[in-house]
Amino acid sequence: MFERVLEGIRDLFPGSAGTIPLHAPWFDTADEEAVMACVRSSFVSSVGEGILAFEQELAEYTGAGRAVAVVNGTAALHAALVLNGVGPGDLVITQAFTFIATCNAITYTGARPVFIDVDPDTFGLSPRALERWLERECRQEGGGCVHVRTGARVRACIPMHTFGHVAHIEEIITRCRDRGIAVIEDAAEALGSTRGGRHAGTFAPIGTLSFNGNKIVTCGGGGALLFEDPELADRAKHLTTQAKVPHPWAFQHDLIGFNHRMPNLNASLARSQLRKLPHNLAVKRALHDRYRELFADGPFRLVEAPPGTSPNHWLNAVLVRDRQERDTFLQACLEAGIQARPAWELATDQPMYRDDLKDDLAVSRELQDRCVNLPSSAHP
Repeated sequence: MFERVLEGIRDLFPGSAGTIPLHAPWFDTADEEAVMACVRSSFVSSVGEGILAFEQELAEYTGAGRAVAVVNGTAALHAALVLNGVGPGDLVITQAFTFIATCNAITYTGARPVFIDVDPDTFGLSPRALERWLERECRQEGGGCVHVRTGARVRACIPMHTFGHVAHIEEIITRCRDRGIAVIEDAAEALGSTRGGRHAGTFAPIGTLSFNGNKIVTCGGGGALLFEDPELADRAKHLTTQAKVPHPWAFQHDLIGFNHRMPNLNASLARSQLRKLPHNLAVKRALHDRYRELFADGPFRLVEAPPGTSPNHWLNAVLVRDRQERDTFLQACLEAGIQARPAWELATDQPMYRDDLKDDLAVSRELQDRCVNLPSSAHP
């Protein structure tokens, strides 16, 4: 049934004799030397030149004022929420069509998520759906936004740049700013993606990144926060380093901090990986163009970037007709030795988030049933 598509995918990865991975990391001798140099230095934990250098290089690449490296993207989100004063009893708006880490980070603070639908062109939080929910469910009070039925403060909003496609972030920020709602960009999947020439994660006061093993730049784990405000960045670094007060020997801490700092070992690998990012982006653009040719005549629709954006093509995706066709295609890929995956099951279908506030999620449910991610590795 899908023979032509499966053969076409295999032709895109001629070097893969066995199973074609969904998104394999690419390491070379430069990466090996970076790691070994760190090991030889003996500074492999949360102190070392690699951390500071990586933060500087990441800020320069993204155009952010500052970057603070942490252990993973979830820790970055958690720290960003704490920095924005999110705590028990608060509400944080996000999307149900996202990896579960976005929602989990919210609950770590004692807040609860509110799930709003996504746009069909970006797969990211819809500013129009956001506006409808805020108008229908909330009121302005004391310079902030309050959910009428529960009386809870809507403290923050976390839109996610899905599969490397940049959401309509300016509209989201405008709608939230008018209501005193902080915006945190979840750009975990969007390193190298831009809207109007501006890098994802730099539109809001705080953006977050991930360097997990399947990301376009990886150091095994790892994440980062992006800032324009240097004072906020200093607070983040202090908070994520157990809030230790600088001193030659004394262990003094001035608030409850977190052990979220990235180890120097990871940072050393991340620096080497970051140097390959321009190459990876070019290769992945070329791969996307070949997928466009493959799917030009059906049977599925390749997901394309909205005008004015330049995605990193982290994971290419197609839309099939329905869940039954999705599962049939996934099974065919499995049998052909091709790693493909469905989009996430909606967070609102997970037992811990089933009873949280949400809108109709119509687009999210359609994408859940129809979306399939295809092999998208960058190769040298």
